[in-house]
Amino acid sequence: MLLRTLCYPKIPSWIAALAAMPALLMTTPSVHSRAPATMQDQRDLTIQQTIESIIGHARGRIGIAAADLDGGGQVLIHGDMPFPMASTVKIAVAGTFLTGVEQGRFSLVQPLPMMMPVAERRGRSSEAPLRAGPTMSAQQLMELMITRSDNHATDGLITAVGGIGAVNAWLARNGIVGQHVDSTIATMVRDDGRINPATTIDTRNASTPRAMLALLAAIDRGSALSPQSRAVLLDTMTRTSTGKNRMRAGLPDGTVFAHKTGTLQGVTDDVGIIRLPDGRHLALAIFVAGPEGHTAHATLIAQITRALYDGYAKELPHGETQQSRR
Repeated sequence: MLLRTLCYPKIPSWIAALAAMPALLMTTPSVHSRAPATMQDQRDLTIQQTIESIIGHARGRIGIAAADLDGGGQVLIHGDMPFPMASTVKIAVAGTFLTGVEQGRFSLVQPLPMMMPVAERRGRSSEAPLRAGPTMSAQQLMELMITRSDNHATDGLITAVGGIGAVNAWLARNGIVGQHVDSTIATMVRDDGRINPATTIDTRNASTPRAMLALLAAIDRGSALSPQSRAVLLDTMTRTSTGKNRMRAGLPDGTVFAHKTGTLQGVTDDVGIIRLPDGRHLALAIFVAGPEGHTAHATLIAQITRALYDGYAKELPHGETQQSRR
């Protein structure tokens, strides 16, 4: 079952974070120990064909990446095409800050200001100007950034870590190729709509589905963050309140699910990690850029999610061999 809603504690601790681990983190060692496969088997091919039939009549661009992180297998559709990350970038921001906590440079209890956009009076600058706003703990900023997708909280944490360069450096250190941050959230929002994402590939503030999948896998497998930081981030992601009609709508009631949504003009994203009934973890990233509108995009994301869940919730027949390399 999902965790209780986290209130903003005065003094959060790593011990409390570990004690509060959701079922997503409590996977049995026997499941965790399975090495991910590098090839597609018949199950993967069947799931991919199902998804291709779902998206066959959609307009615009759709990118999908999914992987059974414990049992092996993956699905990629436009896996190496850049898509606007929108607010899914906030996972990398959280990872950058939490690594700083591990290194002793930051603390979850330290007070930090939100960063608020300032009206530009003399034309458009390369970066939207910001000013310090309300101050709260770093833990509170992260809670707002992930669960409510608060942009001012995000820019507060970006400022705290030293800017977007620090986020890109963290991604590079963790081997994430194909994901890049080019501006604050305030600038991203200000410039939203200047390019049609359905017809134009913009590599700024973008990620390929494969790169987002790699980031989710690195977090889930523990290579990007310490167990304590992983617990904090995934715990927070289970409480995401945005996008209830996206991936969440495609999952059975009670499914443990840690995710982050993203929304811009013509862009509807959802990425996350699902705990399957037998304890395996399914990571998936779905990016949709098209003219149909967010409601239609959300329905499509829910359908894709259900096809992935149903496909990977089934165990492979005993002795099934992998047949084709991606």
